[in-house]
Amino acid sequence: MAKKRSTTRSTKSRANGSGKSSRSQKAPDATGKHLVIVESPTKARTINRYLGPDYVVMASVGHVRDLPSRAPKGEKQEVPGVDLEHDFEPTYDILPDKKKTVTELRKAAKNATDIWFATDLDREGEAIAWHLAEALGINTEHAKRVVFNAITKGEIDRAFHEPRNIDQAMVDAQQARRILDRIVGYQVSPLLWKKVAGGLSAGRVQSVATRLVVEREREIEAFVPDEYWRITGLFATRLDDADKLAPQWQEFLTSYEEKPRTVREQNAWLSEHDCLRAELTELQGKPFETDNRDDARKAAELLGFVLDNAEEKTDDKAKGSAKNIVRYLGHVGDDRPDYAIESIQTKRSTSKPGAPFITSTMQQAAANRLGFQLQRTMRLAQQLYEGINLGGARGQTGLITYMRTDSTHLSGDALNMARKFVSDTHGEQYLPEKPNFYSSSNKSAQEAHEAIRPTDVTLTPQSIRSALNDEQYKLYDLIWRRFVACQMTPAQWDSTTIMIAAKAKSDASDLARFKATGRKLVFDGFYKVMGVPTGDDVVLPELEEQQPLAPIVIDPTQHFTSPPARYTEASLQKKLEEEGIGRPSTYAAIIQTIQDREYVTSVAPRDRRLMATDLGMVVTDMLVEAFPKVMDVAYTREMEAELDHIEDERHDWRKMLREFYGPFREKLEKAHDQLQHAKAASMPAPYKCPKCGAATEYRFGKNGRFLSCTRFNVPPVEVKVHDQPGKYLLYKAKGKARPKIVSEDGSTKIGWTKLNAEEKKKFQQISDEMETCDYAAPIDRDGKPMEPQLSDIACPECGGEMTKRTGRFGAFLGCVNYPQCKGIVKLDPKKQTVILPKTEPYTTDVPCPKCDSPLYLRESKRGLWLSCSTFPKCRGRVGFSTLEEDKQAELEKIWAEHEKQNPRPVIRTVNGEVVPEGYLPKIAGEGEDDSSSDGQLEDAPSSDAA
Repeated sequence: MAKKRSTTRSTKSRANGSGKSSRSQKAPDATGKHLVIVESPTKARTINRYLGPDYVVMASVGHVRDLPSRAPKGEKQEVPGVDLEHDFEPTYDILPDKKKTVTELRKAAKNATDIWFATDLDREGEAIAWHLAEALGINTEHAKRVVFNAITKGEIDRAFHEPRNIDQAMVDAQQARRILDRIVGYQVSPLLWKKVAGGLSAGRVQSVATRLVVEREREIEAFVPDEYWRITGLFATRLDDADKLAPQWQEFLTSYEEKPRTVREQNAWLSEHDCLRAELTELQGKPFETDNRDDARKAAELLGFVLDNAEEKTDDKAKGSAKNIVRYLGHVGDDRPDYAIESIQTKRSTSKPGAPFITSTMQQAAANRLGFQLQRTMRLAQQLYEGINLGGARGQTGLITYMRTDSTHLSGDALNMARKFVSDTHGEQYLPEKPNFYSSSNKSAQEAHEAIRPTDVTLTPQSIRSALNDEQYKLYDLIWRRFVACQMTPAQWDSTTIMIAAKAKSDASDLARFKATGRKLVFDGFYKVMGVPTGDDVVLPELEEQQPLAPIVIDPTQHFTSPPARYTEASLQKKLEEEGIGRPSTYAAIIQTIQDREYVTSVAPRDRRLMATDLGMVVTDMLVEAFPKVMDVAYTREMEAELDHIEDERHDWRKMLREFYGPFREKLEKAHDQLQHAKAASMPAPYKCPKCGAATEYRFGKNGRFLSCTRFNVPPVEVKVHDQPGKYLLYKAKGKARPKIVSEDGSTKIGWTKLNAEEKKKFQQISDEMETCDYAAPIDRDGKPMEPQLSDIACPECGGEMTKRTGRFGAFLGCVNYPQCKGIVKLDPKKQTVILPKTEPYTTDVPCPKCDSPLYLRESKRGLWLSCSTFPKCRGRVGFSTLEEDKQAELEKIWAEHEKQNPRPVIRTVNGEVVPEGYLPKIAGEGEDDSSSDGQLEDAPSSDAA
């Protein structure tokens, strides 16, 4: 294997990979001691308790080296840090914000007896250990590597008694992934800049994840619902009460305050009144299935239903049969069949506990039960793993095992610990005869250590509640309960099926059958710890075979098949796992990245469902056209498997990259030449231009799809230019610009000054006669043109009305008189409330402590503060209270005068009322929600104050 080169260029990296502060630590005196290096300061504090005074533990705070983000000055590299001409040889740099950290680590390592690398046990942790060894000048073949699944005294002692070498195969697999992703990102992103818009980026796995969301969105768009009907009956067991129960049921259904009665509430009412609900399954000897409203009504009437009214309405937004909605209202008449219990069958069924958590199932459970985003779950799990200060003798304690795993395996000690806890706490009836074992659903599991579990089951969530914040407590409680429950007995149910027969009164022949089901919990088993699922316990009244029943409701209801559900973070993560895309350590980052890039977004601010944006669709279509293989789900799965083979079977990682890069490079060059620009693509729209009456089309711009008049970009006219050979095209002039004259192949442009007077006159006339129209309008999710949304805010520049618009930084209010008036009012991107203008900063004579540039003086809610005037190049800051009192007084006086000379514009409503900070503007067409506004309108100040 070729030796990896290491440089110390101060090239800025894209990210340090840790997500934590990179503030360096001062090197402790490690003379004559063992130096242990971990990633996290919290982890360092926790394991330091177990190692004793002969060890010094320091943290690298994540990665210390990475591929540089740009090529060295004077060198040309298509992919910075990767030498494509020399078999993908990588060059790694010390990250700029880790130079001090590495310096301190080198100082400590110089005097230490030996050095131990105790980074995490997955590929990334192995790579961090390798990079640390390289950065410290330690021979990686002789480096002491220790791994542990949990930060406990037993695990730490075991690991330090069984050190191993750095696993080069794991390192190669990780750096192959890094280089592969770097090649795709740095070579495909410029293609998107050229063909879509600047600032876009592509990723090998993230782009495939986006494709999944885009394809689901298009499945939903193309879905046409099918109509079907159900007939439900409510039956009373007490025949004398039947007549009065029907109106009571209707009153119960309509007597709600905010939300309609839930199924659980309905079941409770039926149980309380000894009634049961059943569905028609058989009519006149045949299974009941119909998609016809008339057939459904006739079937219901045959069973005693009397129609009182048919409510019909049309839903223009729906598709197919779902456009026509009908609701039959009626009652049960006297001319009805005789109903009785035909059969009752009760069977004992069981519900088994789920396997202990792996990364994916933990993320899904936290999302579905706690509402946590994937990144949030992983951040909390990292905290629980690295250690929480429990106080007293326990001190800093790791609470769970390593949280990046796809194995459901539990060690013998863990099984014994759980079984003893169950036996001691809940009794032998809750303990299975033998331990419960679980197999991993992910057959390609490559980080096959233990499942996620508590390190000590006796640390119950309630016993350490005071040491945890609310989020840590909720996640620990979820993990702890799942672990204990997985070693408990199944829950037992009595599941009952009741068949109700309807017989014709004339000849007592079988007319129809209804089916009712219910179940009752008879032994809670693992639910003792997990809790009984809500809504699963449907209690049926005590019944006997041949017992007569009285129908109180016969209800024919219209239904429509539903489109595929939109992904949530949890279900998208599950899909990625099923497809073999990504690994436990990457799921959260993949899904967060595609949202940060605005290829995918939430359906609504507090809606967990995800939808593809116009940008995501355009980028996906372009990448699929250019790189059909790279964007293929199956191919991405094969690449993940090949990375596993590099680790497990020591495949040649350079060979894998060579096999990928050749075809990829060929497709890339072809895409640059042949792909059409996104803005050149259009799709016919079913609307007429309101300005000129011409047809309209959908086009793509920097803010997504919009509706445009087809005359906005008129086709060029073929012209002949004096002595120039070949054909030329004349493009319509925009505004005051002159027409453009370009050769047919686009290679030659004729400047206006090169034309003679006759040609200028002729070509200008041609341009003037070409019909154009500048109509363009934003569209809603259904592609319909959106009318300008007027707000109740007046323009601070001209006093005119303002409309809500969307730009690259989100929603804002813009003047209706644009472009004559360019007044805007900023809105908070999350709350959509008004952000009041602030006084421009004042340039002081106080130097920046980092770069000596002058500091800006600003004012916030907390008072005056100072920051570097070269931000974001320099992020130096100085606390105002740290200045000398005389200087503070001087600057306060200067600021008061500065504010007087530069008054802030007062934002008012169209009625002249002053708008306070946090005011939610009223937007035409949007619901008003006063609770969302922190501020109330104030009385208008005098003209002097304004």
